[in-house]
Amino acid sequence: MVIEQIYTGCLAQGAYYITSNGDAAIIDPLREVQPYIDRAEKDNVKIKYIFETHFHADFVSGHVDLAAKTGATIVFGPTTATMGYDALIATDGQIFELGDVKMKVLHTPGHTMESACYLLIDEKAKKPLFSQAIHCSLAM
Repeated sequence: MVIEQIYTGCLAQGAYYITSNGDAAIIDPLREVQPYIDRAEKDNVKIKYIFETHFHADFVSGHVDLAAKTGATIVFGPTTATMGYDALIATDGQIFELGDVKMKVLHTPGHTMESACYLLIDEKAKKPLFSQAIHCSLAM
């Protein structure tokens, strides 16, 4: 498993690239999606999911373009309103398989009503929690 933060200082925004056993996920992708596609090709993995922690008013997400170019599923947290593009609206506690690991959706309204955290479940590692406020912390 690989977890890599892709940080853009001028926006103070961190996206995450996660791979496990041939699958990849991107959390909160930046507008420019080609670096994610290039990295996935280099690592010989398929981008399966694009997890959004919340709607972004502070930058333009690349989730729609990335999904169109890779076939990945866009995932938003519960209570997300209908959008003009395909996305899976997750339920609280829903589990997504990603190679040998799992991502669990935790509905965390507050920053925005659809906000969600994603808990990475891997029996061999600490459990990173990806959220809109603190993009990667370790769950105890």
